[in-house]
Amino acid sequence: MYKHILLPTDGSELSARAVAEGVRFAKSIGARVTALHVTPPFYPTEASGHTMVAQARKHEEEGKESARRALGAVEQAAGQAGVECTCVHRVSDVPWEEIISLAKERGCDVVFMASHGRRGVAALVLGSETNKVLTHSKIPVLVTR
Repeated sequence: MYKHILLPTDGSELSARAVAEGVRFAKSIGARVTALHVTPPFYPTEASGHTMVAQARKHEEEGKESARRALGAVEQAAGQAGVECTCVHRVSDVPWEEIISLAKERGCDVVFMASHGRRGVAALVLGSETNKVLTHSKIPVLVTR
């Protein structure tokens, strides 16, 4: 059925639980996983010159470190389970678009991700990356709480 699962992660506790479940699911069906972590791009402030360059470098390093932590956790979980894993870090303001784009690029059969955990009006007003993926994805999306 599913042979290639996309596991988006933001590194949060909720996302880590979804990754653990996603890896267990992949192992149970003999699928491989691709993990994705999306970090925001750098936007210059009113600073200029050396200050802006320093801020840009710091932002880039923080994004890379965030990706190392989040994706490293997926690699570790997949390795312990004996599941083949590829990790991808992307920079974007629109994570849900990156999730869908990578799923298409890599030929993923399903996206396995966490719900946002919000309820009621907050969920309606704020929306979520999960909801946007569910709304726009052409491939199945499995959501875990």
